[in-house]
Amino acid sequence: MLDTLNAGFPAVELMDGAQARAAVAARRQPVENPEAVGSVTNVEIPGPGGLIPVRIYRPAKTQSDTPVIVFAHGGGFVFCDLDSHDGICRALCNGASAVVMSVDYRLAPEHQSPAAAEDVYAALRWAAEHAAEFGADPERLIVAGDSAGGHLAAVASLISRDRGGPAVAAQVLIYPVIDADFETPSYREFAEGWFNTRAAMTWYWAQYSPSGFSELGPEAKVSGLPTTILITAGRDPLCSEGEDFGRRLTDSGVRVIHRHYEHIFHGFMTIASLPITTAALQTLYSDIVLALGE
Repeated sequence: MLDTLNAGFPAVELMDGAQARAAVAARRQPVENPEAVGSVTNVEIPGPGGLIPVRIYRPAKTQSDTPVIVFAHGGGFVFCDLDSHDGICRALCNGASAVVMSVDYRLAPEHQSPAAAEDVYAALRWAAEHAAEFGADPERLIVAGDSAGGHLAAVASLISRDRGGPAVAAQVLIYPVIDADFETPSYREFAEGWFNTRAAMTWYWAQYSPSGFSELGPEAKVSGLPTTILITAGRDPLCSEGEDFGRRLTDSGVRVIHRHYEHIFHGFMTIASLPITTAALQTLYSDIVLALGE
């Protein structure tokens, strides 16, 4: 599978944003039998740059303490959308018995930092205000994301902390992008051949934040952030920065639940056919319950 992924993924670092977006979209295979959930609703919500499309997944049953998860998809800040991460959002909806709101935030390079993070924060605010309408508890608000979406989820948590709300109960960071440092141990060891590459990551950062500035960099104050579920993959260029971010959170007094999957590559949580993905998702559902204090 890794050989197939390596051979089939386009060399985005040789493209512009629109070309990369088209090349990645062309690889997508149609899903004939998506996992059933209670309901799926597409709406548009107000955002700082205009209306933001979101997709809301409701489980078959909701109750007074049903959590709401605001989800930011990965894709290097440049590509992917509501459809690319439909599967993991359906899985989260059922597995975590949660209302899931997937955010179609503005993409780079047309919209550079902090546009996407501001969109995710706007979605957090909207979710807190409207959760009850979808049968969810606004006091059990979670922000989540994978890869670049993990970065946006963490930045949205920072913004929420600094702007006085809404209160975020937990953040789920799935092999998150943290900082534009391409000389970490995992970047050096897994620069190529493991699906996500150093060359691609360098290009992603250049599209989203040409200066290389990251709100999550070493100088960032991370105290006061919510309980964090952190997932890292051992064969991922992003592994070292994810582990370092977890240590920084812990050292700042933030509760961290860290799950490390040693022998797997970046992006595995959205490949449903992998047995490790099934196991990791089941653990994540239990960790969400743990993070919410049940």
